[in-house]
Amino acid sequence: MIGTYTLEISYIIASVTFIFGLKMLSHPETARKGNMVAAIGMGLAILFTILFHTRDGQPIHNIGFILVAMALGTAIGWTIAVKVKMTAMPQLVSFFNGMGGACAALISVMEFPHLAHGAETTSMFSGEVLDILLGMVIGSVSFAGSMVAFGKLAEKIGDLRVRSWRYVNILMLLVIIGLVVYIMQMGNIDPVRAMPAVTILVVLSLLYGVSFVMPIGGADMPVVISLLNSFTGVAAATGGFLYHNQVMLTGGILVGSAGTILTILMCKAMNRSLLNVIVGVFGGSSASAAQAVAGTVKEISLSDASVLLSYSQKVVIVPGYGLAVAQAQHICADLAKLLEEKGVEVKFAIHPVAGRMPGHMNVLLAEADVPYDKLVEMDDINPELPNTDVVVVIGANDVVNPAAEDDPGSPIYGMPIIKARTAKNIIVMKRGMGKGYAAIENYLFFDDKTRMLFGNAKDSLQKLVAEIKNL
Repeated sequence: MIGTYTLEISYIIASVTFIFGLKMLSHPETARKGNMVAAIGMGLAILFTILFHTRDGQPIHNIGFILVAMALGTAIGWTIAVKVKMTAMPQLVSFFNGMGGACAALISVMEFPHLAHGAETTSMFSGEVLDILLGMVIGSVSFAGSMVAFGKLAEKIGDLRVRSWRYVNILMLLVIIGLVVYIMQMGNIDPVRAMPAVTILVVLSLLYGVSFVMPIGGADMPVVISLLNSFTGVAAATGGFLYHNQVMLTGGILVGSAGTILTILMCKAMNRSLLNVIVGVFGGSSASAAQAVAGTVKEISLSDASVLLSYSQKVVIVPGYGLAVAQAQHICADLAKLLEEKGVEVKFAIHPVAGRMPGHMNVLLAEADVPYDKLVEMDDINPELPNTDVVVVIGANDVVNPAAEDDPGSPIYGMPIIKARTAKNIIVMKRGMGKGYAAIENYLFFDDKTRMLFGNAKDSLQKLVAEIKNL
């Protein structure tokens, strides 16, 4: 009895650490500590489960296998996380999220045949059965969808450009719901007899996860990652209900709710509904109704750019995925410090969906030790831009594209953007005139105030820093 109480108390403590850890993750200065606090809580819950958990009065068996599995998982996860490049961080998030969904689905699959708890039959029409089936479906969808997202982010899988595919997805979803209803109305039976239908349900859920993500365009990937993250949280929560495990339930609820809130915020940042993201074809599509781009592209030399920046009073840098690809965050931070030494006020404008995952630019610049107070959100920086001498756009494209405001035929029309064009001068660093992740022309490049500085972002920034030092 003492062991049971001890276990329950450890779960409460672990749940509290999850809540405090999540709260600390809301600020970059405390995020690392928050991650550690939550990890300690999870470690505590695992340790006390191994020591004190019992089932039918019997302690946990096969502890050796459990410890070996934990050691292998820790070693593999640690190795992957340490070696991953910052450009591949979105893929890593998708991969790890998919593993969480797979675990939740496997728990449900393994537990379903044992629903009778030693008896010959059990009723399929119960909350326990519904809980297990939901864990199967949501976990499978999360796993398969996350793997497709991983492939898309790694540019190994293309988009499925068939608008009618949404009807295929709707049909598959209806079939999945129908199968859940069918299994639950089987009456009092041996759960093993329902396994063929359960197997079909899992396979269909996996196929739906693939089919669900395939049509979604690249520019919507931050929303998809958030949504799949919430799916995994909900799937984990079903495991908490199944085992009456408070720490699993709390963790799943926190992940599910946080992912849902983040998904809503991402949709708001793009001025789109979640339904529009899911059934629409946003990134990578061509807009036949797009207006013709007027104006010419003008270049700027390194020497002219260095003079313009050095003698400015205020400079705003807009980072994008291209900065991550070039791994130029550190030299970008050096440029900001150098300008500040010359008396220039420097800020970084952060768009909510810049990069390939939520918060990608914040993580990237935090790695380069850019002070958090220098990172300014889109809504706060836009009013300052008309009084900004130079906006430097590094690797960003769609998040500064005036087509979002000017062209009703554009796929990104209505999406809030960083209004770089309102600044006095604009310098855009790009390797060439390639289109962004949404695959549409950027009107900003043809603005009279815009000057293009072509080249790899890291090389261009290094040369720019050298030029400014020589002034």
